[in-house]
Amino acid sequence: MSTTDTGYGLEVLAFGPHPDDVELFCGGLLAHMASQGHRTGIVDLTRGEKSSRGTPETRAAETEAASRALGLTLRENLELPDGWIAPWAGFEAPEADRARIAPVARVVEVLRRLRPELVLVPWQHERHPDHEATSALVTRALFFASVRKFETEPPSAAFTPRQVLYYPMRHLAEPSFVVDVTAAFDRKMAAIRCYASQVEPRADGPQTLVGSPLSLTSLEARDRFYGARIGVAHGEPYILRETLGLADLLEHFRRNTFARPLFFVEPR
Repeated sequence: MSTTDTGYGLEVLAFGPHPDDVELFCGGLLAHMASQGHRTGIVDLTRGEKSSRGTPETRAAETEAASRALGLTLRENLELPDGWIAPWAGFEAPEADRARIAPVARVVEVLRRLRPELVLVPWQHERHPDHEATSALVTRALFFASVRKFETEPPSAAFTPRQVLYYPMRHLAEPSFVVDVTAAFDRKMAAIRCYASQVEPRADGPQTLVGSPLSLTSLEARDRFYGARIGVAHGEPYILRETLGLADLLEHFRRNTFARPLFFVEPR
């Protein structure tokens, strides 16, 4: 008998370092999946309390509004310390305490409790150290979630999601595929604009990358560029760490037929 629970809960679960990261870089996919009736969720690792703008309370209210805009089924925050996300934190503690305090154990508990079919994780190369740390932390948790003897608090059964996708952020990584998010793009942008404290340009406040005058237009240009690569108006890139297999080649291309691409990649 398998020791891994293969019963699924949520269809899609995205992990983000700070509130607004998921909206910025894979909000289109979440909005699209929710519109098709799928149960979707986000787990933010921190409250973004070290942000140069706004307060944790402001960010929490903005997060609530953004979650409604995306049509999420649930949203949780692990309240890890902003700026100090560490994949190995807690392993120096006595073994009896690790399941309670180690961040990797807390992420394992979330995965086992929510049982997502599809998991979205930040790509490993990023500008922000917390973003890279989140990628490493969740990747480690995905492995240990399937290990029966890896302990969590409360105790939970081993679980493996159906598929893990990595979403690039500021780094323009070469995607394994691009998802057409044209129909969901307006909802994605509405969710992003909920974070007014972060994304609206302000002359009287600290200058930040996400709050710079060209920030939102650059994000739209990014989605338009990836969309053009598959012949649609807006697309989001995703990366698989393993080779994708197709059981029915003809049916795949029948269900995923797009116009001719407007940009072409250099042959590998």
